[in-house]
Formats: sequence, structure tokens, C-alpha cells
Amino acid sequence: MKKQFAVIGLGRFGGSICKSLMNEGMDVLAIDQDEEKVNEFASIATQAVIADSTDEKALKSLGIRNFDHVVVAIGDNIQASILTTLILDEMKVKHITVKAQNDYHETVLNRIGAHEIVHPERDMGIRIAHNVVSDNVLDYLELSDEHSIVELAAGPTIDGKTIVDLDVRSTYGCNILAIKRNEELTVSPEPEVKLYEGDILIIIGADADISRLESYWIDEN
Repeated sequence: MKKQFAVIGLGRFGGSICKSLMNEGMDVLAIDQDEEKVNEFASIATQAVIADSTDEKALKSLGIRNFDHVVVAIGDNIQASILTTLILDEMKVKHITVKAQNDYHETVLNRIGAHEIVHPERDMGIRIAHNVVSDNVLDYLELSDEHSIVELAAGPTIDGKTIVDLDVRSTYGCNILAIKRNEELTVSPEPEVKLYEGDILIIIGADADISRLESYWIDEN
């Protein structure tokens, strides 16, 4: 059974989520006060409506409490974001994800019932910073304050060596989740698999361990 999502706020962030969910085959209710934005998503979302999310009656009339997941993607209006989240929590919505503008906003959202809080601009900034600092880091995903998943380009120092030879887990405390090679993806590779220069290694571990691993046997600089 398909999950039902509601996305409140159809700016760049909310609009992107709405389109991505639809591409995944989900049912999506798109909500915004701006008629022009709602008209834009009328042919994209399952349903698009003009509504004020700070109006509890309006949300009730949309049956918002019956949705599996509601994303509050309101842009610069922190007051509207907070009030909307509060109303959703009081209505016992199953899962509420909210876009935060800053740390203060996040603190308030945590106290009033948001289940998940995202900082798209900050998170993208961190991701880009990691990518530009090292030529070997191709992509970066922060899992927590101390753990991440990264894509690392394998250099010549590990060419022809197996995962067993490198002893990644016990030496560096990291795990190789997958290997990309010539557009082919090998998930949970066997310890005897050889690695070659140009392979893309998908690594999970603590940030400090990943940095140490990169410095010792991937980063040639």
C-alpha cells in the first residue's frame, strides 16, 4: 500500500521533495498559500490545494491527520513553520518532518513535536565543503555529528590489493559498503575482492576514522 504524504510549502525545497516523492510513486498532497505555486504543482502532485497551514480548521478539512508523513517546508516564515508544526503535533500526525532555518528554530521545533528536522542549506554546505577539501571525496552524507557515509576514489597505493590485505575494519574502524567499478555496483563485497585504482569505494564509519583511512591509503597528496 502506497504511503500518503503531504508537503506544506512549495518553494525550492518543498517543491523538490514533492516531485521526488511523486517520482517514487507516492501519493502527495501539495499545500501552499500561493495560488501560482499551487497551480504549478496541480499537474505534478496527486492533489494540490491552496490553504493556510496555520489555520487548524483548514488542515482538518484536508484530513491531514490521516497522512502517513507531513513535511513542513515553509520558507522564511519561522512563525508559520512553528505554528503549523504545533497544530500537526496536536492533531497527532504520525510523522512530522520540518525544515529549520537556524539552530534556534530547531530548538523550538524539537520542543513542540517535530519528529525529524532538516537543515537543507547547512547540510548542503557541509557536503560541498567535504567534496572540495579532498580530491578523493566524491560524495558525502552525514549520518550524525560523528558518523558519515562517503564515496572515495581509490588511488594507486591500493591498486591490486584485496579488502583482506587492507584490513579496513580492524585497522581503521570503517566498513566498505559497496564498490563501484565501470558503472557496476557490488554491494557488501567479499573480503577477497581486489580493489583497483579508479574504483569508487562507499565507506561508512566515524568521521575521524574515515579521515585517517583516507590519509593513510587513499589520499596520495
